[in-house]
Amino acid sequence: METNRRRALGMGLEELFGAEVLDMDSLEEKIVNTTPKEEIENINISEIRANPYQPRKNFDPKTLEELASSIKEHGVFQPIIVKKSIRGYELIAGERRVRASQLAGLETVPAIIREFNDEEMMEIALLENLQREDLNPIEEAIAYVRLMETKGLSQDQLAQKLGKTRSYVTNMIGLLNLPDSVKELVIQRKLPATHARTLSKMKDEQKVIELADRVINEGLTTSVLEELAQDKIYEKRYKMERKETEENITYKHIQELLCEKLSTKVKIRKSKIEINFQDLADFNRIMEILKINE
Repeated sequence: METNRRRALGMGLEELFGAEVLDMDSLEEKIVNTTPKEEIENINISEIRANPYQPRKNFDPKTLEELASSIKEHGVFQPIIVKKSIRGYELIAGERRVRASQLAGLETVPAIIREFNDEEMMEIALLENLQREDLNPIEEAIAYVRLMETKGLSQDQLAQKLGKTRSYVTNMIGLLNLPDSVKELVIQRKLPATHARTLSKMKDEQKVIELADRVINEGLTTSVLEELAQDKIYEKRYKMERKETEENITYKHIQELLCEKLSTKVKIRKSKIEINFQDLADFNRIMEILKINE
């Protein structure tokens, strides 16, 4: 029985990662549904260690507190997934549940124990974070690269499996070219991803650092940054002293929000909204975000 269950789980995992679109919810649902209730064990939290392939390094304290409050009132709704190790257990899925359970004062947590190899553990950890957690852009980019390396995927193939455009994946991976000090600003969410993508296309590292500081200190919009990022304009020492019109000030924040939401360049001027797209696939992606059906 145990051998058959392992074989079925292995086939399910292989089928998942060979599917057209990667889906963490399907994987976890499959594991939970094929596990008899009597096999779900309460294990000591002190015996659980994090998945070594977990790309997430930062967890939002506020959301953890909210989850901890829910656990105090209702308990852990869904068991975590672990694998047995030499000392205790290695966490495969559910790190937020474990951390929140600790905050809630629990000593044990319900768990499903399964066997996975190192490559499968890495893939599951990456998928869980990409689809369920609010990764910062640098963590997301690192997760993309790791998935490409472990599965031997091109950027086109990865984009298709994640249900994203090739340009989005390319732009995110490009963030890893930023200087370390600028990447840290992105991780801390001081530098918006839209601005970081523009800077990642520049070759002069010193100019990238200087412009990143100006974005933070002067509140440069993406459109102004794109102009400044062009070497010729930058060399002419483009002056920011010009006063913004009342219209620019009014719509600046909305323009920035749209850029972030749509992951593309957006301009608001003269009672018009201009949204850039690269191709038909990118156009359809934007239409889906805006929930506009043809």
